[in-house]
Amino acid sequence: MSEDKNAPGDVVLLSGGNPQIPMGYGDAVVEAYLAAMPGWKQRVGRQLDAIITRTVPGVLKAVKWNTPMYGVEEHHYFLGFHCLTKYVKVSFMRGAELVPLPPGTSKQAAGRYLDIHEADSIDEAQFADWVQQASFLPGDKL
Repeated sequence: MSEDKNAPGDVVLLSGGNPQIPMGYGDAVVEAYLAAMPGWKQRVGRQLDAIITRTVPGVLKAVKWNTPMYGVEEHHYFLGFHCLTKYVKVSFMRGAELVPLPPGTSKQAAGRYLDIHEADSIDEAQFADWVQQASFLPGDKL
């Protein structure tokens, strides 16, 4: 399935279809990112955002480096995600401390990834458990 070069509101899509969104804080900037996600990735992004928001009431949101970030302490984030060509990559900043481990390894010893492809279904219970565990760990200052 091909993806448009531009997203709604003339947001530029970077390599892999990742929306180029100005850095900012709060729900509105994350909503702008979600609205600009191309095709099936938008459904995944909205599902991830809904699970995170439901699992961590009062979660702090930001967009940094064209990536929505989630944390419980200002400027400290436990999770982010972004679009790549064939999948949405969820980054758990301290994912090596989660049980069970998310499947994707990282060059950073503490990090772990979850890659979600178009045909994948999200195990909401497992993802929510990882989100809850991650929210109790110290977030990375970004």
